[in-house]
Amino acid sequence: MSTAPEGLPSTIRHWIGGELVDAADGRTFDVTDPVSNTVYTQAARGARDDVQRAVEAARAVFPGWSGISNRERARVLYRVADAVEARHDRLARFESYDSGLPITQAKGQARRAAENFRYFADVIVALGEEAFRQGEEQFSYVVRTPVGVAGLITPWNTPFMLESWKLAPALAAGCTLVLKPAEWTPLSASLWPEIFAEAGVPAGVVNIVHGIGEEAGQALVDHPDVPLISFTGSTDTGRHIIRSSAEHLKTTSMELGGKSPVVVFADADIEAALDSVVFGVFSLNGERCTAGSRVLVERPLYEEFTRRLAERAERVKVGLPSDPATEVGALVHTEHYERVLNYVEIGKKEARLVAGGVRPGHLTEGNYLQPTVFADVSRDARIFQEEIFGPVVAVAPFDEEAEAIELANATQFGLAAYIWTSDLKRGHRIAHAVESGMVWINSHNVRDLRTPFGGVKASGVGREGGAHSIDFYTESKIVHVALGEVHTPRFGAAS
Repeated sequence: MSTAPEGLPSTIRHWIGGELVDAADGRTFDVTDPVSNTVYTQAARGARDDVQRAVEAARAVFPGWSGISNRERARVLYRVADAVEARHDRLARFESYDSGLPITQAKGQARRAAENFRYFADVIVALGEEAFRQGEEQFSYVVRTPVGVAGLITPWNTPFMLESWKLAPALAAGCTLVLKPAEWTPLSASLWPEIFAEAGVPAGVVNIVHGIGEEAGQALVDHPDVPLISFTGSTDTGRHIIRSSAEHLKTTSMELGGKSPVVVFADADIEAALDSVVFGVFSLNGERCTAGSRVLVERPLYEEFTRRLAERAERVKVGLPSDPATEVGALVHTEHYERVLNYVEIGKKEARLVAGGVRPGHLTEGNYLQPTVFADVSRDARIFQEEIFGPVVAVAPFDEEAEAIELANATQFGLAAYIWTSDLKRGHRIAHAVESGMVWINSHNVRDLRTPFGGVKASGVGREGGAHSIDFYTESKIVHVALGEVHTPRFGAAS
């Protein structure tokens, strides 16, 4: 049985204009923990009126927040980072309890969130603007201005860190904003009001509206005074948001689903590749967009690698999220748990189950699944093509480089890819040929905050990360100035 952390709120309320408020119509929704699947609190159920209040609050303070210097905004972001780190233990307990994330993995979220704020504080201070000179005749320069009120819609996996990934650049760029956290995991977002207040973020700059995606999220997407939407979540929802955003021609950034390939050649460092595959698909309970959930192994290595992967999967410790020894915790919600179990049953009909696929015997309740490995998976199998978003991996063989590329590209997704080979020339060839927004060669998912993050095909639209994030949250205006005498053709001057 999971032990509830201290300090759980009896109700998770909106934060609008610097005040904690209930939903305008007084409605709430239940929030459950994934270990017992029992209700432990309620959250305000936002709708159109709540989003309207939040947008009005954000618009009212936009001139003041956008008008201060980049350096001053950076100072505020540094204070936010300090306030986040000061709550790292409480944040980890909240995140683990609410999402089922193992506590050892949840403990890194505060550090990563704080680093996002410090990084974008550095970016906005150091970022210059472009200037162009056309000989002695003309000079042109770029003015970068914040877009306005940003709408941020975040997912339920590692929610606090992914909220910070959007909050930090939006604030650094000078936007005010409305954040709609995921309804399945709203607990850690309840810490943001005290963090922002402690850091001195002016009231109304950040507003948080909780609620169901089809209600609060839709109202945010539809609002005519929110010119920008940043969304992380499923591809189907992303498509819907883009369609809805077309009405007001909103700028959108969509980080969507993934079915990322891991290509392992026979000359790879097998130990390093095995470690990377196991960690990459089973950490964070397998609930990560960049998980290497399709493992393509060159045939001479295929049987050995598949056998050892299955052995490792069977030894992964599944347990209470609060147990420091746990490597895979409870899946986030009963609805998602049933979805993943359904894919396991589909996989049993499509491929050869070599590990997992069942609830661990020592865990009689909660959303638990032993890490699952399917072998001999065909390219048209659903478990090869569709995102499962759980601790499930599909393994398939290939015979030559061209086939590896074809299989890697044989899905609608294109977020990440991983390549393992001792032949770096081949590694670069594969990296260039694979259809994905990000590629790692002989490495697991090590992020550099300066680099662009995003996917191609059904994995997303746009890029965030580093200066790309500031580009997204700002508009660029080019100003042209004549330096000398202007020689304009004189139409209509002849008598």
